[in-house]
Parts: sequence; structure tokens; C-alpha cells
Amino acid sequence: MSTPLPADTPTNSVPTRTLGRTGEKVSMIGLGGSHIGKPKLSDTDAIKIIRTAIDSGLTFMDNSWDYNDGVSETRVGKALKDGYRQKAFVMTKVDGRTKEEAAKQIDQSLKRLQVDHIDLLQHHEVIRFDDPDRIFAKGGAMEAFLDAKRAGKIRYIGFTGHKDPHIHLYMLETAKKHNFHFDTVQMPLNLMDAHFRSFEKAVVPVAVSEGIGILGMKSMGSGVLLKSNTVAPTDYLKYALSLPTSVVITGIDSMDILNQALDVARNFKPLTQNQIQALLAKTANAAANGEYELFKTTSHFDSTAQNPQWLGGETPLVKSLEPA
Repeated sequence: MSTPLPADTPTNSVPTRTLGRTGEKVSMIGLGGSHIGKPKLSDTDAIKIIRTAIDSGLTFMDNSWDYNDGVSETRVGKALKDGYRQKAFVMTKVDGRTKEEAAKQIDQSLKRLQVDHIDLLQHHEVIRFDDPDRIFAKGGAMEAFLDAKRAGKIRYIGFTGHKDPHIHLYMLETAKKHNFHFDTVQMPLNLMDAHFRSFEKAVVPVAVSEGIGILGMKSMGSGVLLKSNTVAPTDYLKYALSLPTSVVITGIDSMDILNQALDVARNFKPLTQNQIQALLAKTANAAANGEYELFKTTSHFDSTAQNPQWLGGETPLVKSLEPA
């Protein structure tokens, strides 16, 4: 297991870590964008959670163009008014695989978030082996990202995915072929991932060696991992934070869950090897077949598979090669 990144701030706030080679200091816990846009939360309650998080030092804001039909981005945009934008590190993601579709989604995200730039923009749901090819193709989404960066609309570029570590590795290989270095990579990192088709074992060492900021997600798998009744919710967070993650993104949809995350972050000490082995032993049987990691073994979390129109059409080059 790799060494966790050192914290840069006192424990009375949420400690920060360095985001890969960017030099940016980001809160070691991130506020998940999907949960903050759920219908069970009112706008007022969501804004209160976001602002309380930021005031408490939890400043990394996760989001995506497709979360809750744009509600997640809209709520964060409202919360970032009154001086909160200056305190937050804003990340969002887009699904478009063509330059045209990605550019449109970037502008929609900027409008919803009510910001003049996004700190980190990521290619969302890289879960198919053809996603890297489409993104880096002539007329592909990467062209829109680079245009947006040149225009000052975004600062850093990354990608996410939850299906298979080999697809992540192929995305990194494809980037190298195009002389591109990602600033971040987001992936599932949790106690069960360590046992089954593991991103921790396959992707984390590569990201560390290349200086790419590691964003951990699905530390509890939207609560599904907790149904295994193997370890406590806080154990999942502590484990992910004990990896060389810059940020561990966690779903927060209530003040109680926010306070739980803040408490873990403020009092965090890297798990010892004995503690890690004990937790891995407790989760080994439940994790063996990916039964609880539904994002790997089912299509339940594959929003772009359920909504292929979000990806956009084929690139102009592909269309020109299609049979008459």
C-alpha cells in the first residue's frame, strides 16, 4: 500500500493536500456533487451544507454536467455567491466525446455554476475502451477542453471512470501517445476495490509515478458497501485517505454526514499496516466477487450508457469513413 500524501494544514480545519504536479492545495475531503442535488434535499438545505462545508475548510467541490439534470451544478452555483467562489476549488465533468458536444456542455456548466472559470474539468465516465479513442480523435472532446483552457474557461484537465482499471490505463497510454499529461485522475478507491479488479493496485502506482493528482471516489459506493455490514463508514473514509489520494470525494446529503466527514478529516492519522490488514481481512469475503461494487459489475452507475445522447455523435473523421 502506498504512503498517504502529507497534510499541509492544522487539524482544526480540514487538512489540505497537494493536487499532483499542479501545486494546488485542496481539501483532503471533497463534497460529492451527485448527492447534493438529490430531490430529497431542498435548495436551501443544499446551500447550507455547501457553505458550512466551505466555512469548515472542506473546499473541494465535485460535480458533473449530468448530475440530477443540472440541479447539482445549479445548487453549487447559488452557494458560491457572496464571496464563496473565492474559497472553493470547483471541479465538474462533462460527457461529450466530440468537440462540439463537449464545448456545449462546458458552456452550460459555466452558466449553471455562475463562474467565469472552472478549476478542474474532467472527462466523465471513461468506462469503455473506445472512450479514450473518441476523446483524443480529430474533432474529439479533448480539442474542446484545450480550447476552453486557452480561453481561460478551465485551469486543469482530468478524467474519471468507475468500471475497469485497464480502461484507465488505456486512457493514460492514449494521452501519452498524444503528448498530453493529465492533471488528475478519479477512480473508485475503497476497502473492497483492494480485493476485486483493483484500481488501487493497477492505476494508483502509475498515477503516483507520473505526478497525477489522485481523486478517490465511491469510498462507500453510495452506501451499497455499507450493506455488507463488515466495517464502519468511517473506516472506509480512513482507508481511502491512507492511500496517496489528493482528495477523497464523499457523498454528503445532510449536516450529520457532513459532520462525520469533517470529524474524520480533522482527526485523521494514516492507518498503520496492522490496522489496514485487519480491515482488509474483514472485507475480503464480501469483496471477493465485486458483489457490492455495483459500479464495476453492473450498469447501475453507467449514466452515459443509459443516456448515449450525452456523448454526442461520432467525430467528423469517423463519419467520413462510414460505409455509403
